Amino acid sequence: MKRTLEKLAQERQEIEKAFAQKLEEIKAELPLLKKRRSLLGRSNTSVQKWLEKLTELVAIQSALIDAKDKEWDALGSHHVGLIFKSLEWRVDQLAAEAEDARALMKKFILLREKLDRLLAALETRQLPEASSIKDILEPLEDCRYAGFENRFRGTAEDVKSQLRGYLSYFPRGRTVLDLGCGRGEFLELLRENGIEAEGIDINSQMVDLCLEKGLRCEKGDLLIKLSERQEASLGGIFASQVIEHLKPAELKNLIELSRRKLASGGVIVLETVNPTSVFALVQIFYLDPSHQKPVHPQALKYLLETEGFSEVKIIHSSPLVQERLQNLPGADEKTAVLNRNIDALNELLFAPPNYAAVAKKI
Repeated sequence: MKRTLEKLAQERQEIEKAFAQKLEEIKAELPLLKKRRSLLGRSNTSVQKWLEKLTELVAIQSALIDAKDKEWDALGSHHVGLIFKSLEWRVDQLAAEAEDARALMKKFILLREKLDRLLAALETRQLPEASSIKDILEPLEDCRYAGFENRFRGTAEDVKSQLRGYLSYFPRGRTVLDLGCGRGEFLELLRENGIEAEGIDINSQMVDLCLEKGLRCEKGDLLIKLSERQEASLGGIFASQVIEHLKPAELKNLIELSRRKLASGGVIVLETVNPTSVFALVQIFYLDPSHQKPVHPQALKYLLETEGFSEVKIIHSSPLVQERLQNLPGADEKTAVLNRNIDALNELLFAPPNYAAVAKKI
């Protein structure tokens, strides 16, 4: 729409320029026509030329009015589009907040039951166990982080759109385990494409959301749950925005366990924040206080290769477009140097915010 508005404005400016030029031509000829007023009756040629210029002026004026109408129509449509886009964002935000409120209400009902039991124990002067207090606090923390995800990660449809490209790495006929499955977006994609899948998440709120959708999911520590799997039993392992939550030793353990649990030919896909993008570090990684440490793509590739995975490759996703600095017009040597510097800055500042390491077990 922005380019359309610029084009229409340019067309209108060109017509205005033509109109002004034609008007100046007519103004320049007026003094001559006054001096030759007596000739107007006898000179059909002068009158004809004068009428032609007036006709051209009227045509240009008509075109100018039409160009202005088109520009104003486009501006109106653009502003309406912005309004609807703003409303759409607000609707999405309200939907996320409504989802948070609905989940909290369910949790509050369960927590009230636990609090009633605690109160009953205190009334009989029985000291409650620490585990009973933890059972109350943990769901509240889970709800808080689920709300954080709903607000900052985007809608379920947005996340599914971002993850859809990973489907091709997981053929049908083998079970895929989604580690840290969150709200279940990738589990849904796998189900929609006829691929058997299961999820694990430590957040009880996330697990409840998955179960409500009819997805196979269980609560627990992903390393413990992965270690309990049968050797060479999985066709694929997937983890999106998970490994940045792990300590270095835990990441190493995850990769070792994954190789043992994958069947021959099985694929592992680990997606995370791209630390080679300054934008990603500032706007994504450091936004989440639960993140431990960013993982450099070459370091992750090395860890997978040294663990025995083959065909390891790094793929980037969610490229940034609007944020990138624009090149300067022109083809001279100074402009070329500036544009090369701008390109280098774009690669440093606005590289794709996410990347994934994809590897296969031999």
